[in-house]
Amino acid sequence: ADFLTMERLTSPPRLMIVSDLDDTMVDHHNDPENLSLLRFSSLWEEAFRHDSLLVFSTGRTLPMYKKLRKERPMLTPDVIITSVGTEIAYGKSMVTDDSWIEIMNHKWDRGIVEEETSKFSELTLQRDCDQRPNKVSFFIDKSKAQEVTKELYQRLEKRGVSTILEIKIIFSGGKALDVLPKGGGKGQALAYLLNKLKAEGRLPVNTLVCGDSGNDTELFTIPNVYGVMVRNSQAELLEWYAENAKDNAKIIHASERCVGGILEAIGHFKLGPNLSPRDVSDLFECKEDNVNPGHEVVMFFLFYERWRRGEVENCDAYIASLKASCHPAAVFVHPSGTEKSLIDTIDELGKYHGDKKDKKFRVWTDQVLATETTHGTWMVKLDKWEQTGNERKCCTTTVRFTSKENEELVWENVQQTWSEESEMKNDSNWII
Repeated sequence: ADFLTMERLTSPPRLMIVSDLDDTMVDHHNDPENLSLLRFSSLWEEAFRHDSLLVFSTGRTLPMYKKLRKERPMLTPDVIITSVGTEIAYGKSMVTDDSWIEIMNHKWDRGIVEEETSKFSELTLQRDCDQRPNKVSFFIDKSKAQEVTKELYQRLEKRGVSTILEIKIIFSGGKALDVLPKGGGKGQALAYLLNKLKAEGRLPVNTLVCGDSGNDTELFTIPNVYGVMVRNSQAELLEWYAENAKDNAKIIHASERCVGGILEAIGHFKLGPNLSPRDVSDLFECKEDNVNPGHEVVMFFLFYERWRRGEVENCDAYIASLKASCHPAAVFVHPSGTEKSLIDTIDELGKYHGDKKDKKFRVWTDQVLATETTHGTWMVKLDKWEQTGNERKCCTTTVRFTSKENEELVWENVQQTWSEESEMKNDSNWII
C-alpha cells in the first residue's frame, strides 16, 4: 500500500509543495470564511493535482489533524507528516510509514525524557492529545526557552544516556517546546521522503517548502528546495533566516500572509500557474488552450457555488451555455440512485439562483483526477464538497467527457454516491 505505487504519477512530479498547516496553509486569524484555503484548493486541483505532490507537515498530532480537516475545507494531501516530523502517513487512507517509526524509535526513551523534563518548573506539559510516542510537548515562556533548552541538553548528556537516547529540542510559535528523537523533525522527515522518491525514480522537479514558525526552520535547510516564509511568520523563524539564510535566493519572506504567500512564491520562483480560478471573475471566459477535463470540472463547481450564492447574474445565457456542453442524451445519476437527464438537472439548477445567499455556502473539489480511457474519452474522479454553515456533505463524483480532436469537451455522464467522509447524507436537497 506504499504511496509510491501511485498510479497517477507516471513521471517525476512537476512540483512538490510541503506546507505547514496552522498559520501557513490555514489562516486562523484573518479568514473566517476560509477563502484563502479555498483559493489554494481550486488552483491545486485545476493545475497541479494530476502531476504534482501535496505534502502537509504539521506540529499537530494525527488526531488533531483529523479534527482540523473536519473544521476547514482542506484538501487531501498525498503525504501527511504529523507531530513535528515524527510520524509520516500516505494517501487518503493515511497508511503509516512503519520504517520511519523504526528510525524514530532508535535511541529514544520516552521515560528518560519525561523524568528529566519534570525537573524544570518552567515547563508545563501540553494536553494529552498533543503527546505522542515520539514527541513530548510543553509550553514555556519565550524568555526562558533558550536557557532551558541548553540546560536540558546538558543534563541528558551528563546522564551519559547517549547509547539509549539522542534527542532534539524545538521551540516554536513563541510558546511551544517539543522534545523529539534526534532523527525526527520536519526537515529530517522531508529528507527521508525525498530519498524515498529518488529511489523510485520520482524525485520532484521542484520542491517548495512553506512555513511560519520555529518548527518549520529545518524545512528551509534541505538542499535544493525553494522556500517561502509567509508574511505573518513568527520572530523565531525570521531571526533564524536573518542569521542563516538571508543570502539564499531560493528562500523568500512573502509580502502576503498564509496561502497568499504560497501563491506569491509559486509565481516568484516560476513553479507553475499561480492565478487561482477563484480569482477569475468570468469563469466562462477562462478557457484552457488544451483539453483539460480537470479544469472543466473545477470551473463547473465554482460556477455552481457562485450561482447559488447569487454572485453571478441570473442570466439564462449561463444555463444555456452549460446545457450546450452536454450530450443531448447525457445522464446524471443522483446520489439517491435515481437516474435523470443531465440537461434537465442543469435546467433545475437554474431555479436555485441565489438560494444560498448569506448562508455561508461554499463548494470545493478534492482529489480531481482525470484519465483518458480511450482516445477522446475522459473519466474524471473527484470528491465534491458543499458546506452550508456548519453542515458538510460530500459526494464521490465521476464525470465522463468526450472530445473530438482538441475541441470542446462534451459532458456525457455524471454519477454521484455519498462519500464515507460525508457527515450529512440528505438526498432531498442535493442538486448535483
